[in-house]
Amino acid sequence: MIGRLNHIAIAVPDLQKAMGKYRDMLGASVSAPQALPEHGVTVVFVDTGNTKVELLEPLGAASPVAGFLAKNPDGGMHHVCFEVPDIAGAVRHLVAGGARVLGDGKPKTGAHGLPVLFLHPKDFDGVLIELEERAV
Repeated sequence: MIGRLNHIAIAVPDLQKAMGKYRDMLGASVSAPQALPEHGVTVVFVDTGNTKVELLEPLGAASPVAGFLAKNPDGGMHHVCFEVPDIAGAVRHLVAGGARVLGDGKPKTGAHGLPVLFLHPKDFDGVLIELEERAV
């Protein structure tokens, strides 16, 4: 069902500082910041050639990432994102298998302008999984 790994997301307390580390210390190409109010974050993408690293900073105190950073003040891995060709079909399959979809279960528009949703980390060995609909 899943396709390629689209990105690994890292929550950071200071997006500008994190961007500088990836750009200046690691020599990576880093995108411009993009605010995603529907998800409560500002993101940038670090191009690694074969996939991306998404750096996330909370966009306001109500952001789910703010809660993550309260528990992990230095930041850390937040989620992994896999591509799926049919997000509705994936949800049906996952729910039938006992997985829980976070939120209202309906996809939202993600940073790439495509439908995304998240799966409960307790159902996947403690890892928050994002699914992004994309032709595989």
